[in-house]
Amino acid sequence: MNWDQIEGNWKQWKGSAREEWGKLTDDDLDVIAGKRDKLVGKIQERYGVARDAAEKQIEEYRSRQKTA
Repeated sequence: MNWDQIEGNWKQWKGSAREEWGKLTDDDLDVIAGKRDKLVGKIQERYGVARDAAEKQIEEYRSRQKTA
């Protein structure tokens, strides 16, 4: 699944993202609104990881998602 599909259906994917990154709040997920760059920033902020580590987590998450 590509990120455009996740972004377009973010309301459905929020729960899955919340399971993946439990430190993100519902407010964080609302602000992210499916935007990959915003997700990267929030993962960096909440988990204290570098940008490349956050990008890797997101790519692994994206690759595990099934097409809706």
